[in-house]
Amino acid sequence: MASSAAGVVVIVGSGLIGRSWGMLFASGGFKVKLYDIEQQQITNALENIREEMKLLEQSGSLKGSLSAEEQLSLISGCSSIQEAVEGAMHIQECVPENLELKKKIFAQLDRAVDDTVVLSSSTSCLLPSQLFSGLVHVKQCIVAHPVNPPYCVPLVELVPHPETSPATVDRTHTLMRTIGQSPVRVLKEVDGFALNRLQYAVISEAWRLVEEGIVSPTDLDLVMSDGLGMRYAFIGPLETMHLNAEGMLSYCDRYREGMKRVLKTFGPVPEFSGATVEKVNQAMCVKVPDDPQHLAARRKWRDECLMSLARLKSQMQSQ
Repeated sequence: MASSAAGVVVIVGSGLIGRSWGMLFASGGFKVKLYDIEQQQITNALENIREEMKLLEQSGSLKGSLSAEEQLSLISGCSSIQEAVEGAMHIQECVPENLELKKKIFAQLDRAVDDTVVLSSSTSCLLPSQLFSGLVHVKQCIVAHPVNPPYCVPLVELVPHPETSPATVDRTHTLMRTIGQSPVRVLKEVDGFALNRLQYAVISEAWRLVEEGIVSPTDLDLVMSDGLGMRYAFIGPLETMHLNAEGMLSYCDRYREGMKRVLKTFGPVPEFSGATVEKVNQAMCVKVPDDPQHLAARRKWRDECLMSLARLKSQMQSQ
């Protein structure tokens, strides 16, 4: 584990993603400064983190080797951006997904930092070339896109700007590994990065299958949760191919034509509106009513499942 002597990490924005990042960095022993424009938001965020960490400790799911109290002592709030960036080695931006707002934040940070700190955005859909172009410290800028909820799902997509230095990518990769995350390098920027491109490909065909009356919404989800998803929790689609024949070359020889035949029958990009939305929404609301209480309870259950799965994966990998 890193000690707090390893440096200071600044979180810009104290919403759900910002709080999760703060907890992750504290679990790795880093000193965390949580910056937001309103003191009340910071106070609320610190209280929320305290409650969350205590619950995680009680359930045996707290990350890192430090106790909840030790981790909490590493996190402080700050409502001055100048004060926040002082001594920082890494700054993780977590403000709402709005290009102008994020550009404004990075322009402020660009004026306030030196040549050593990494400037990182949590954006899920804005390209580095949109966010960072024109900044003096563009070589130090990178997207580090977490998966929701970041405390339970370790993947982080690292997406450089064309001018980002290799050292910035390497440093961020090392930092993510240090706090127990699983960083992947997206070697050049593309809309949707890697995760959302895969996710949208699945959502798109799922939607078409329901829209065309081939499978019900409930059964469609089962195809993933009790079928593909069980495999994909441990091995990816490429390794699945490799194992489902006598290696990758054998798989492609055997299934190439069949895959191409099926892929040619895929329909156009769905509209995600009209009668199909009503149909899918109705099925989802039977399972989980869309009021705040039911949704919150189901999310809590999901997060507990993800934590249990993470423990199982860790056990399996150490065998």
